[in-house]
Amino acid sequence: MHRTGLFSFLRPGLPRGLLAALAAVLLLFAVPPGARAAGLDAALLAPLAGDDSEARVAAIAALGALPDPGAATVLQALGEDRLYVTAAGRILVGGADAQAPATDPTSGERVDLPADAQTISINNRLRRAIQGALAGSQLHAADPAARLAAARRLQQSNDPARLPLIAQALAREQHAEVRAALELAQAKLELASPDASVRRHAVELLGRANNAAFRPLLADLAEPRADGSHAETDPTVRDAAAAALRAIDRHVAIVEWTGNLFYGLSLGSVLLLAAIGLAITFGLMGIINMAHGELLMIGAYATYLVQTAFRAWLPGWMDWYVLAALPVAFLASAGVGMALERTVIRWLYGRPLETLLATWGISLILMQAVRTLFGAQNVEVSNPSWMSGGFTVMGGLVLTYNRIAIIVFALLVVFLVWVLLNHTRLGLFVRAITQNRRMADCVGVPTGRIDMLAFGLGSGIAGLAGVALSQLGNVGPDLGRGYIVDSFMVVVLGGVGQLAGTVIAALGLGGVNKLLEPYAGAVMAKITILVLIVLFVQKRPQGLFAPRGRSAE
Repeated sequence: MHRTGLFSFLRPGLPRGLLAALAAVLLLFAVPPGARAAGLDAALLAPLAGDDSEARVAAIAALGALPDPGAATVLQALGEDRLYVTAAGRILVGGADAQAPATDPTSGERVDLPADAQTISINNRLRRAIQGALAGSQLHAADPAARLAAARRLQQSNDPARLPLIAQALAREQHAEVRAALELAQAKLELASPDASVRRHAVELLGRANNAAFRPLLADLAEPRADGSHAETDPTVRDAAAAALRAIDRHVAIVEWTGNLFYGLSLGSVLLLAAIGLAITFGLMGIINMAHGELLMIGAYATYLVQTAFRAWLPGWMDWYVLAALPVAFLASAGVGMALERTVIRWLYGRPLETLLATWGISLILMQAVRTLFGAQNVEVSNPSWMSGGFTVMGGLVLTYNRIAIIVFALLVVFLVWVLLNHTRLGLFVRAITQNRRMADCVGVPTGRIDMLAFGLGSGIAGLAGVALSQLGNVGPDLGRGYIVDSFMVVVLGGVGQLAGTVIAALGLGGVNKLLEPYAGAVMAKITILVLIVLFVQKRPQGLFAPRGRSAE
């Protein structure tokens, strides 16, 4: 087809991509600088409404290369079917809705959309061109985050014609993170260079990025094909690609180990909250409380009820319902615990088998009561906005805010329990009864009331663990059953009644469990930990820290 006008000098035999690139450059420099500063030139926009696909692609590319926010506005409107042309050939950007006025991109004037204006239609090829051009136009945005997003989109491009655009952006970019993203985009496109030294430099840049997304690309260069040939002919480039692959694999392994440690720390924090209360009751009274997991469940359901109340009556304060749930969950679990101690457990001191059976029966009663009240299905407890999401470190590891909050909360609870046991009158009585109950009773310590309060304290801390668990997953009647065995393992490993041992054992078991899971699976990881604890207790029955009190009497 014979082209006239602006494109008449281009030979039909040239590749289409080169035609579009040359036309884009010509259109860009055909616009006077003053016109670009004041607004977009009408001659630049006119091909968008024409029938020549090559001219439309070239105009889109030229708009993408302009350092003008108006160019990005036109491209976005074209992609959203909001770009109009009047019978007189005037290009207008439509508003977000039909009632909003249109904008003339050449002058910025707000006008009513004429009745004869028609939407400029586009096809899939033009949509792809618009997406690429928008990535280029946003490299000129004032917001570094927008420029970073555009640079990352360019990393997915395979069009070498974008190299001049990236070079221009690098020449003026001052933000370090954006520069690094642009250099990666440049390196990926430079892999198509005929110069082996340029390809080797690009491979080295991709290797230093430690981005696993580039691994298939580097593997294609480094590894031979099925027939023994190589996609990369230069051996130095292949060696550089192999070295880059090893660097990426090392980084991915480090990220995986770090992620497992983080998730192990968060799991250990939950175990710590669950085991602190058990350590207090088990260490003080020697009670094997099989209903301890159900006290966690009560705390989780208390959180669900508080969330429901806030949603119904205080929707504007939904982000803070977790803070209100903390005292509610503590008091609810503590109340249930003290009621159990006064009505059942106090009559079974010194009879461990009967206590175990009784508390196991109580756990079944509590689970069935919850099923009756709330149903057998899980209920959802949502994270507040300040606990949603996370931030990325090491190029791929996401540290979620809810797990970070749980880790900090667990450490805060440990500190408060330490203060309570070591710097309050109640703590003094608890320590006295733990060391020698009969002597404490002889000197006037109300052992019965202290037993009740200590059991309530341990149960309340279990309720706080339920609040933490509700932020990690759904809440159901069987929530606490999965943590009771782990909690007992923490108490036994750390030393009965020993706060420091409980902290070390909980965090250690959580970390080891998450490190073993990728290799052995979740079930085998727990079995392995149980076997290791049994072997450890065989050699050191008192745990990490020797207990004081009943076992010493």
